[in-house]
Amino acid sequence: MTDTEASTAEKPWPVRTVARKIGDWIHRLGAVWVEGQVTQVSSRPNTQTAFLTLRDPSADVSMSVTCPNWLIREMEPPLREGASVVVHAKPSFFFGRGTISLRADQIRAVGIGELLARIERLKKLLTAEGLFSAQRKRPIPFLPKGVGLITGRASAAERDVLANAQGRWPHVRIKVLNTAVQGSQAVPQVMRALRIFDADPEIDVIVIARGGGSVEDLLPFSDEALCRAVSAAGTPVVSAIGHEPDTPLLDYVADLRCSTPTDAGKRIVPDLREETERVRQMRDRGRRALHGWVDTQTRLLNQIRSRPALADPLGPVQRRQDDVDVHRERARRAMLTLLAKDQAEIASARARLTALGPAATLARGYAVVQFVDAEGNLQVLRSVSEVEAGAQLRVRVGDGAIGAVAEGAKE
Repeated sequence: MTDTEASTAEKPWPVRTVARKIGDWIHRLGAVWVEGQVTQVSSRPNTQTAFLTLRDPSADVSMSVTCPNWLIREMEPPLREGASVVVHAKPSFFFGRGTISLRADQIRAVGIGELLARIERLKKLLTAEGLFSAQRKRPIPFLPKGVGLITGRASAAERDVLANAQGRWPHVRIKVLNTAVQGSQAVPQVMRALRIFDADPEIDVIVIARGGGSVEDLLPFSDEALCRAVSAAGTPVVSAIGHEPDTPLLDYVADLRCSTPTDAGKRIVPDLREETERVRQMRDRGRRALHGWVDTQTRLLNQIRSRPALADPLGPVQRRQDDVDVHRERARRAMLTLLAKDQAEIASARARLTALGPAATLARGYAVVQFVDAEGNLQVLRSVSEVEAGAQLRVRVGDGAIGAVAEGAKE
């Protein structure tokens, strides 16, 4: 089988053929400039070759680098782990081990000015994307049920946060995850701890704390990947990096920026003594306000009660009742007067009728004589001469009637 034949399951290439083809392709590559962070330096005095490990601080990717030993010895300042460098190297493939490395002929330390310029460019990019906007920042809970602290192991920052937070609120629950806070492992470890706390339902706020340091020491906290991870977190994040003048990009993207770890311990929880005093003051103010309101209402009630309508509520009713009694008596007297007058008129009319009526005459012993005239009408006899001969007479005495018939009688 030749190298030009295609590889199949029936006719596979041997390992040496694959290694040689990979090596041929890699060796055709030219030299490149590579930027990374030094995680390991191996330079022995009696050897000609030094070995480095370069790591991408934003990803879990690293490569081996070889270079002449004198190149390491002549660097000023001396190369140390955690330093950011730019390497001019050519990729090399080791046929026997099947590994790739970079063969460097130049190593340049990234200066402070270059680091600051890169941070500034990244700051402008993240600002344009809105990661620093005040509208997206979440409020810190007044009294978090749990606090997640990401900091270095046994560091002064950890002691400051714990001492100040527990001194202000003794019952605060703080979970601590220790990570690297400088060097090549800082960014991935901090991001891993951030994911753990963000997924914990008992954590209401996350604090990332570190003490002061140089620009290179604080460089991981201006890493783009870490800034984006903090921006994407669902839990509010507090940045407490370095001292007051230190402003890594994490300060801008975090929901709350604290000048120092001590300041973070004071701002993530309220002060128990201050809150107790505030509650006492509010209680006193409430008591005074309530007493004032009660006094005001009492005065209003007294003023209302002092009004005549409420001071003697039955008085108007009694006066109206007296008026009703007076008018009723007047009406009664008027009615009695009217009845008496009418009764007198009726009695007078009755007396006149009685005096003029025949009944009164008959009661005195007189009789009423009636006769039938020639036309057959019944007439009252006023004189005897009026009775014709042969007329029929009828006599009424009192209430009874005695009929008498006289044929032309003359009495």
